[in-house]
Amino acid sequence: MTEHVDVPNTNKAFVPLENNPEVMSHLVHQLGLPPTLGFTDVYSIDEPDLLALVPRPSHALLLVFPVTPSYEATRVAEDGPLPEYNGSGPGEPVMWFKQTIRNACGLIGLLHAVANGEPRKHVIPGSDLDTLLREAESLGPIARADLLYESKALESAHADAARLGDTAAPQAEDNVDLHFVAFVKGSDGRLWELDGRRKGPLERGRLADDEDALSDKALELGVRRFLQTEVRVGNPDLRFSLVSLGPSFD
Repeated sequence: MTEHVDVPNTNKAFVPLENNPEVMSHLVHQLGLPPTLGFTDVYSIDEPDLLALVPRPSHALLLVFPVTPSYEATRVAEDGPLPEYNGSGPGEPVMWFKQTIRNACGLIGLLHAVANGEPRKHVIPGSDLDTLLREAESLGPIARADLLYESKALESAHADAARLGDTAAPQAEDNVDLHFVAFVKGSDGRLWELDGRRKGPLERGRLADDEDALSDKALELGVRRFLQTEVRVGNPDLRFSLVSLGPSFD
């Protein structure tokens, strides 16, 4: 992320994660998601033959995109009238994490993907991830962010995964112009856009029981809507990468 990043330069920084299914799967498995779930590349959001290659149901999508002035303007405009989120507890419709660690947007996206909806039910009892999510549930956003900030298990697992990418990783202190956002089907059947840089979780619409995060309706409400907004405001840089969290057949 660039100079627009909301996390102060004085904060702890992580080596950015590569949006690589092997890296993402390794990290969530190390933390406590079973190997029956994992990440897969999504090569197209429009071509049926390529969409058919992705294991279903898709519980969450992780979108990586460049942080541009047009995106920042859109983000600020949408967030402006919204209140700061202060949800917590078992009645919270979706678990959201505020980002306070620099270059940790990939990690925050992963946590949003596994902390909500169907994946949350599969977290291995007693694992680091199970412990973290149980402790986080009762906390408000600031205390929850502090929990992540101080978690040695999370920091260690992240550092291990960051070494596995196909390309040379940036340094933790580097400014990175790419950002992760998660689109998650929650346990309430709603599609949520979850981004630790925003004021809180953003509800994008309701999905039917047989519609997953990669269904046509979810794509219209989520990833396609996001990209169409960028086109409308004149963003010439539509680089993006997408992975899906779903069944693993390895």
